[in-house]
Amino acid sequence: MTTNETGSEPKPPAKDPWDLPDVSGLTVGVLGGTGPQGRGLAYRFARAGQKVIIGSRAADRARAAAEELGHGIEGADNAECARRSDAVIVAVPWDGHAKTLEALRDELVGKLVIDCVNPLGFDKKGAYGLKPEEGSAAEQAAALLPESRVTAAFHHLSAVLLQDTAVEEIDTDVLVLGEARADTDLVQALAGRIPGMRGIFAGRLRNAHQVESLVANLISVNRRYKAHAGLRTTDV
Repeated sequence: MTTNETGSEPKPPAKDPWDLPDVSGLTVGVLGGTGPQGRGLAYRFARAGQKVIIGSRAADRARAAAEELGHGIEGADNAECARRSDAVIVAVPWDGHAKTLEALRDELVGKLVIDCVNPLGFDKKGAYGLKPEEGSAAEQAAALLPESRVTAAFHHLSAVLLQDTAVEEIDTDVLVLGEARADTDLVQALAGRIPGMRGIFAGRLRNAHQVESLVANLISVNRRYKAHAGLRTTDV
């Protein structure tokens, strides 16, 4: 092995940020999979060929939603969904976020957890971002799941477009946050499984608050322009 003039070993070449792993064999679980966002994500991943399990507090509700969506999707209660999945998307309502994750701490040990929850408030002026005590929903998840690999992604997707069977591609980028590159690479690769989507690394979990809160701005855009807006990152 060669060394440089100082006698130390040369640095390895920087990894190509688009050299992402093959995730086609991962089973994706969706907690909150009977809600609009969860159903939409489950449908899109299953349509792309991913094995998908919908989780709900009530197994019968999950099974009914899975049967309705088709594409081989299975339904189970949240605990079974977490146990059987390699990557688990958290798509539950904000007011049930902490309670749901606390109850599934053991089932989520070692799992790749992808939090897409947006803490929002609403009043007569519209939507606005809330800031949890931990800083963000993703940071709350990381605090509650110390033995899981917590990431954050899929915040800015239109549930309407995700569930629309006539829409072939979802034209948007997915901002991905996390502490370990191996984990964020997996999430980026999962995003890329859905036609039209691209996963973009956007920092560590401490930056999740502004990503989650940006949904309030998109809600305002959608209301003004009667749209289902997404995001694109330029020059990347």
